[in-house]
Amino acid sequence: MAEQVSITINGIQFQAAKGSLLIDKLLDEKIHIPHFCYHQALGKDGNCRMCMVEIEGQKRPQIACDTPIKDGMIIKTKGAKIEKVRKDILELELINHPIDCPTCDQAGECKLQDYYMESGFYASRVNPSYKNLANKRVDLGSNVMLDQERCVLCLRCVRFCKDITKTGELGVISRTDHSVIGTFPGRPLDNPYAMNVVDLCPVGALTSKDFRFKQRVWFLQSFEAICNGCSKACNINVDHRKEKYKDDIIYRFRPRTNKSVNGWFMCDEGRVSYSKEQENRLEVALINKSETTISNAIINIFKELSTKQNILMLLDPNLSYEEMANTKALSEKLNIKLSGYSPNTIDETFADDWLKKADRSANRASFKELKINEDEAFFKTSLEKADLVIIVNNSYFENNLELLEGKTTISLLTHNCMLVASSNIVVPLASFYEKSGTYINCDGIRQKVVSKMDKNSPMPTITTIIEDIKTMIEKGNI
Repeated sequence: MAEQVSITINGIQFQAAKGSLLIDKLLDEKIHIPHFCYHQALGKDGNCRMCMVEIEGQKRPQIACDTPIKDGMIIKTKGAKIEKVRKDILELELINHPIDCPTCDQAGECKLQDYYMESGFYASRVNPSYKNLANKRVDLGSNVMLDQERCVLCLRCVRFCKDITKTGELGVISRTDHSVIGTFPGRPLDNPYAMNVVDLCPVGALTSKDFRFKQRVWFLQSFEAICNGCSKACNINVDHRKEKYKDDIIYRFRPRTNKSVNGWFMCDEGRVSYSKEQENRLEVALINKSETTISNAIINIFKELSTKQNILMLLDPNLSYEEMANTKALSEKLNIKLSGYSPNTIDETFADDWLKKADRSANRASFKELKINEDEAFFKTSLEKADLVIIVNNSYFENNLELLEGKTTISLLTHNCMLVASSNIVVPLASFYEKSGTYINCDGIRQKVVSKMDKNSPMPTITTIIEDIKTMIEKGNI
């Protein structure tokens, strides 16, 4: 463990690791420090000079991103002198910046905009007609659009492609105040994590073609969730909006920082999966292909459980820990064979050595903790004997519908699929972002999420369905 030393920031004493970067301490303690080029995932670069601080004993201000902490340091991040230095630096950044905040997707999330408003100078000393012009709409590839005029040359995007993905598609073109970001000839931005440069960009230079001009960010609400794309279970923010007389719509997933799971990033496939989650949703309950109420469908499930002896229930490894535990308790009470068999969620072509895992489910580790059987032999033996099969959002039978012939089938699903036409009873379910629960990822890390869309969802969760069935069991004496 690094030696701890005492430092003073704005008159308050703190303990910090000797030799660590001052800016990390400021950020960890949520002490406001303007910065463009520094990012905790990318390390120091020292080119924007915005993170200037006063350090007692130093002749001139120092950049916090390249200042190692020493015992007894006395630092000021506020005050007329240091704020004047930052203001002068900011004015240089703004000299060639276009005045297009009203049409910029980054408005409301832009650090340049925030620092400008903090600085208090609202009159430009530069004639707009003398500004250097550059390309306003450059398609870099991988869903990323570049506006070269808005770029402050922090180089976060360049360093991400060079140091993190190691694909090196981006670089700086030209010199001095004509410098712009661009791709190398014949090398479009093309890697599985390319859209992370949009999050890294502190201004509106890099925007997502998927989100571009869809919503103003100040209209959006956000809540935390877990990506269901693979067993890494990356932490995400779900940005959504419910307009008057309209459904609640998700507009984007963004990575949420968790240093022990996904760090600051997520893969592009997980990022754009929000659209797949919202499309083709199952919204009605069915009994023998006729539309009915969810309550009536649950009553009919109870009747089937009352009359059938050999029952198999197949679970999806994307269910929450609580849903799995409640389902297991019900299966033990009613002597139901419970299986987590799901080889269809394993995709070796998807995996890499960073965040993408071959297991395309978010919570398989909960099967193991709850001792839910995933063995193929157990599944096939139970299926052969079963006269009632209950499928809980598991997609295995979509390509094996013939295995359900001659059996009563109940499907609890989030989305329409081929199982709907092959099932006797169908009940719609809440999607993963519409419910709260616990997930255990491939590294054994347990994560609890609380959805803010659960109250708005008309679809039940597995837990609510089981609670209804338990109530009927107590009254019906199965």
